[in-house]
Amino acid sequence: MIARVVLLAGAAALVLAACGERPQVIEYKQGEYQGKPDKPAWDSAKFNGDRAAWEAAIKQRNQNQNEYRRTN
Repeated sequence: MIARVVLLAGAAALVLAACGERPQVIEYKQGEYQGKPDKPAWDSAKFNGDRAAWEAAIKQRNQNQNEYRRTN
């Protein structure tokens, strides 16, 4: 009888422990984002900060995905 009560109390404690909420990281405070800053897409090793080269690469990629141009 006592073993059942202890077992039920343990099960109840586990169920209630699962209902808890973990603290969340707040990355937005006082009107500003607190995370790491974003870098522009062209600021990478491939394009070395050259925005025009990045834009040309994007235009070329878009043309390669154009089905109309690929079939003609």
